[in-house]
Amino acid sequence: MGDPEYLHAAGQDGRDDCHGGDSVPSRVALVGVGRMGTPLCGRIVSAGHTVTAFDVRPEREDPVRSSGADWAPSAATAAAGADVLITVVPGPDEAEAALPDEVFSALAPEAVWIDMTSNAPAVAQVLRARAAAHGVDVLEAPLGGSPDDAEHGRLRLFVGGSPEVLDRCRPLLEAVTTSDRISHMGGPGTGYTTKLLINLLWFGQAAATAEALLLGRRAGIDLAVLRDTLAGSAAGSDFIRRDLSALFAGDYLPSYGLDRIHDQLEVITGEARDLGTPHELADTVLHLHRRALERFGPVNGELLAVALLEEIAGTLLRP
Repeated sequence: MGDPEYLHAAGQDGRDDCHGGDSVPSRVALVGVGRMGTPLCGRIVSAGHTVTAFDVRPEREDPVRSSGADWAPSAATAAAGADVLITVVPGPDEAEAALPDEVFSALAPEAVWIDMTSNAPAVAQVLRARAAAHGVDVLEAPLGGSPDDAEHGRLRLFVGGSPEVLDRCRPLLEAVTTSDRISHMGGPGTGYTTKLLINLLWFGQAAATAEALLLGRRAGIDLAVLRDTLAGSAAGSDFIRRDLSALFAGDYLPSYGLDRIHDQLEVITGEARDLGTPHELADTVLHLHRRALERFGPVNGELLAVALLEEIAGTLLRP
């Protein structure tokens, strides 16, 4: 998939792109160039923007420079004079640590902060206030997808914030994905909550599917036949149709940390408690992943809760 054509459409406030200048290319500060941030950096550079990146790991400098971006020794240095600040860090703690007041104060006038982190709404609220104190607009756009999706422009963005700010930033966002994959969920906090809900449902589906398959196998049903039957039934899901083959091959998807998964589940169940909605099933999914974390430790593996269920059953889900 090629890079989308860059449009010269102005936002509703009359400002082009995601800053206050007259030209389309932005000066972008990118904080966080790990497995997702690095391919995003390359796509933003390829779209014609000037990018200066920072990561707490100095060994990320070479990949950044190889992508055509500049390297900065600190987040505040990267932010100096930038029109747009993009953060792609692992979680809420890293986001809060990466964004002291001096980072926002270093940005250009009328700058925008776009947070692509799977952040916690409560932490993000504090950071939004910090940004607002320096006249910085905020757009949350947590990511859905893999590093391969990031490299090829197939990410989903779950956007929360002002529609006017989204209009200003849409050309920049379309450097990393297609317009149909940018979903405006509502005001501040809605993008983060959407991403956390998607994660909750995916991990819940993985656990429920594993339990069903373990029971089916114990009852004498061939796993491959059961998978194909479930995929075409009313119980079918993207997890069964797309992700189950990895588990059947012994791949527990080591692309994300079990401790991060647990923390995200804890945030969304806490939000349910705070908002007074039922959360019995969410609590069960959280409890299962807490047990998996106690069993396996803070290692990478999105399906390690399923590995725990296999261990309890004494059966591996392999056709």
